[in-house]
Amino acid sequence: MRRLTVDLAGRPYDIHIGPGLLDRLGALLQPLRPTRLLVVTDLCVGPLYVVRAKAALSALASTEVFELAGGETAKNMQAVEAVLDALFAIGADRRSVVVALGGGVVGDIAGFAAAIYMRGIRFVQVPTTLLAQVDSSVGGKTGVNHPRGKNLIGAFHQPEAVLADTDTLRTLPPRELSAGLAEVLKHGLLADADYFARVRRDLPLLLACDETALAEAIARSCEIKAGIVARDEKESGDRALLNLGHTFGHAIEALTGYDRWLHGEAVGCGICLAADLSQRLGLLGRADVDAVRQAVDAARLPTRIDGLSRAAALESMRGDKKAEAGEVRFIVLERIGCAIQRTVPADALDATLAAGGYR
Repeated sequence: MRRLTVDLAGRPYDIHIGPGLLDRLGALLQPLRPTRLLVVTDLCVGPLYVVRAKAALSALASTEVFELAGGETAKNMQAVEAVLDALFAIGADRRSVVVALGGGVVGDIAGFAAAIYMRGIRFVQVPTTLLAQVDSSVGGKTGVNHPRGKNLIGAFHQPEAVLADTDTLRTLPPRELSAGLAEVLKHGLLADADYFARVRRDLPLLLACDETALAEAIARSCEIKAGIVARDEKESGDRALLNLGHTFGHAIEALTGYDRWLHGEAVGCGICLAADLSQRLGLLGRADVDAVRQAVDAARLPTRIDGLSRAAALESMRGDKKAEAGEVRFIVLERIGCAIQRTVPADALDATLAAGGYR
C-alpha cells in the first residue's frame, strides 16, 4: 500500500492506494471512531462491493447502505435530498461518517450531502473508478449539476481519507478505464512533462489494467493534485490549472444532456481543444499539439466532436463557474508540463471550435 498526504494547514488527510483496501476499511477508519456509518453507493457498484465494504465496517459502527441510481443525469439535488433522508432515517449525528463507495458521481453527491447535513459531518472517499481515484476523490470538491451547467451547486468539503483499492479497477468497462486516463494525461500536461511522456509510453499497459503501471499512475496523479490543493484549497489561484480541458468538456457535457459522453471523454476532447487554442495563442508548437492529440487518441478517447453549435457552446462556457462577469478564462498550455490561465480573443476561440467540429 502507498500512502500520500494532502497537506492542508491544520487538516491533513491521507490517500491510501493499493490492492485489498476494501477488506481493511474498518481498520483504516478506526481512528475516526464514528457513531454511525452510511455507505453511499450506486446500482452498478453496490452489487459488486457493498457486501465486502459493509462487512469490513460493521465491526467499527452500525453501518447502513444507500444506493443511488448513478450516472451524470442523476447528479442533482433530488439525489442529495435522498442521501439526507437516509442520514435522518439512521439517526446520524455529528460524529457519524458518510462513506462514498463508487465513482465520481457517488463521491460528489455523498460528499455534498455530508457537507450540508447538520452543517457538515465527516465523509470518506472509497473511489472505484480510475477517474475518481486519480482526480475527483481528492481535493474536497463536492456538488451536483444544474440545467444551466455542470457542478454549479456544491461546496468545498474535504474527506477524512481517500482509500483507492486498485483491485476495483479490474471490473471497470474499457470505456470507463479510458475516461480515467483523460485525467491522468491532464495531470502530466499541466505539471510534469516527464510524467506525460511516461503515460504515453505506458498506455498499452494502462489499458490492459497492468497493476504496477496503474498504481504508479494513480500515485503520481494524486501527488500532483494533492500538491496543488495544498497550495490553493478553494481555487483562488493555482488550483484553477486542474481545469485544463474542463471548460470545453463541461460545455460538451451540458450540450449533450450528460448522457452521450462520459466526463473523461468530454475532458479528453477538451484537452485537444485546449492544445489547439494554445497554438493559436502562440504558446504551443504544432508538434506538441499533435502529441496531445495522439495521446488522447491512443487512450481510446475522442479528439473532436462534430455538429454542436458554436454559439451554444460559447453561451454554456460563459455560464461556467470559472467565468467572471461573463468573461471565460481558459487553462492553456505554455508548453507540455506547464499550464497557465488566460482570457482569449474571440477569434482564436471561434477558430478552435470550428477546427474541433463545431458548426
